Amino acid sequence: MSQTVIDLAPYTRTLDQLKQAIKGLTEEQLKQKEAPGKWSITEVLSHLADHSIVFSFRIRKLISETDVQLAAFQQDPWVSHSKANEGSAADILAVFEALLAYNSLLFKRLSAEDWQKSGINAKGETVTLESSYRAFIQHVQTHLAQIERIKRGL
Repeated sequence: MSQTVIDLAPYTRTLDQLKQAIKGLTEEQLKQKEAPGKWSITEVLSHLADHSIVFSFRIRKLISETDVQLAAFQQDPWVSHSKANEGSAADILAVFEALLAYNSLLFKRLSAEDWQKSGINAKGETVTLESSYRAFIQHVQTHLAQIERIKRGL
């Protein structure tokens, strides 16, 4: 087994941050939208679970393929067409947690070279697994701020 070359704590901590952010909120509050056309907290969580699915796929493409093209996904249709606001935050976080755990196990097996493997994102930029990992963590932080903004409007 490889020695972990990346600090996994910021990644694994995202689950606790999300749980803390919604602690004490009712299902009604979690499903309330701050304005028409905006996401509810449940929808934000669903988006983060979707993003984790996409990230999981990208990780595996980056470490196993050459000439990798990383496709984008349409977040708004994914959220709306999956009827995300009809789901439960607990179920969504269970999916997020499972993917976090599974990816963490993989991360622990990767070499320093694996973390530097790269592909081209939808913007035409070269990205490494390491930069994608850090972007995922930052993406969660952005949505934690969104959750806080939604909570202030409740």
